Amino acid sequence: MAVYVMLTTLTDEGRKTIKQNPNRLKEVNQEVETMGVKILAQYALLGPYDFVNILEAPDNKAIAKVALELGSRGTLQTLTMAAMTVDEIGK
Repeated sequence: MAVYVMLTTLTDEGRKTIKQNPNRLKEVNQEVETMGVKILAQYALLGPYDFVNILEAPDNKAIAKVALELGSRGTLQTLTMAAMTVDEIGK
């Protein structure tokens, strides 16, 4: 399984949704898991991005599906990057 870092920024609509229903974050996490992507870690951020998610997916196609599905809702924007350990780089 490959590891990915997904940075997300909420839109105005996304901020309204989270304010009205803070549990929406957990609901979206469950939806992501049903798409075959595992959430390894998730943090709220201060700065230009609202969240960082460390995800594990079988391939680029699976993570692209998640990014497109979430982004198409109009509540957030994503920046997704493939990640690898420093040990993997040395091989």
